[in-house]
Amino acid sequence: MVRTRFAPSPTGYLHIGGARTALYCWLYARKTKGTFILRIEDTDLERSTPESVQAILDGMEWLNLNYDEGPFYQTKHFDRYKEVINQMLEEGKAYRCYCSKERLEKLREEQMANKQKPRYDGFCRHHDTSNKEGPYVVRFKNPEEGVVEFEDLVRGKVVFANAELDDLIIARSDGTPTYNFTVVVDDWDMKITHVIRGDDHINNTPRQINILRALGATPPAYAHVPMILGSDGKRLSKRHGAVSVLQYREEGFLPEALLNYLARLGWSHGDQEIFSIDELIQYFDLHNINRAPAAFNQEKLLWLNQHYMKTGDPLHIAKEFAWHMQKLEIDISEGPSLHDVIKAQAERTKTLKEMAERSRYFYEDVHVTDEMKAHFPTDLVPALTTLRDKLADLSEWSKEKIHETLNQAAESHGLKLGKLAQPVRIALTGGTVSPPIDITMLLIGRDRVVERLNKVMDV
Repeated sequence: MVRTRFAPSPTGYLHIGGARTALYCWLYARKTKGTFILRIEDTDLERSTPESVQAILDGMEWLNLNYDEGPFYQTKHFDRYKEVINQMLEEGKAYRCYCSKERLEKLREEQMANKQKPRYDGFCRHHDTSNKEGPYVVRFKNPEEGVVEFEDLVRGKVVFANAELDDLIIARSDGTPTYNFTVVVDDWDMKITHVIRGDDHINNTPRQINILRALGATPPAYAHVPMILGSDGKRLSKRHGAVSVLQYREEGFLPEALLNYLARLGWSHGDQEIFSIDELIQYFDLHNINRAPAAFNQEKLLWLNQHYMKTGDPLHIAKEFAWHMQKLEIDISEGPSLHDVIKAQAERTKTLKEMAERSRYFYEDVHVTDEMKAHFPTDLVPALTTLRDKLADLSEWSKEKIHETLNQAAESHGLKLGKLAQPVRIALTGGTVSPPIDITMLLIGRDRVVERLNKVMDV
């Protein structure tokens, strides 16, 4: 039974790279009918915050990456970590290190001066410290010879010499366990079969494998996913724009568009660009993840988002759209259905935020400004009057009847349709851009159309 885990640290928001890792873990579990686990690695007590935990949970919920177990919190398992550390000390697989901070800094300076890789020299490992007193850390007794070799499911065969790995601290002087140790114990206890994570963790993997073997555990399979780069070829960060998953919601992206984009950001299935969730589950394969870093392309994401806005489930899109209308404090209790507005605006906008900002006039009154007045010469008033009266008397408020009425009003005053339609658009929306004028009028509604035309003629 495949068991994967997504294990973020709650020291900030759920970022794009983390979301892609979560997606790959989720897809692999779903494809293999396995189990997907969410584990919150909150042992960094100084930097972990409840707000960050909530941001991770909210991001996972918005992306609909539902987990089968969890969320688990490492801070609730300190007793278990302490138990394993004591066991390793008793079995001689770990030892207490009393080296002072000053000694370690001096050692590091000497190694740097000699152009050596800074690492602990094993002083307390090779000296009797049984009578020592004072603060100490606990270090793992890493094998001094041989190699750690594993078959990475993305990168292929990876080999590390044990001589390159120093004796890792597994418990700090205050007794709290370190990251590399808690990860090992959790993966062991949770029976994780596949660890899918960013390749910035690859140097941790041989250390974790050695600890697992010291505990008599079988290491999981590992798949290290390349990092995501910005358009400048450097690692994606805030300087490139939004990197938080929830910030993409704020900017008006649909979760399925972001998921589709992230899935393709380093993984491929032939030349296919657009995938449903079911297709992603069906086709996903860890071996098809590219070894090279992928560059984030905002324009490509915008294109995908508009595609989903035009073709996605109307109920789901309306729910997300309503969230954006609420953020702008637009009252949608009266006016056209959100479905109809989405249908009218999807070709003209690339995000739901942009759509919401451009749809205010469907629900709110338009105030006549000095800028608008320039579009209404006095000789247009007769045509506007005719149009208003005909619209007020229409027996059927439909796109076809509205269009017919616009034509009749223009012709009766010797005008081309465009000469009348654009001033009407400005009167009704406050701007020069909207869906086709007949659809715009249909959605605004008869009473509001007549009322706004009256307001412009009064001015």
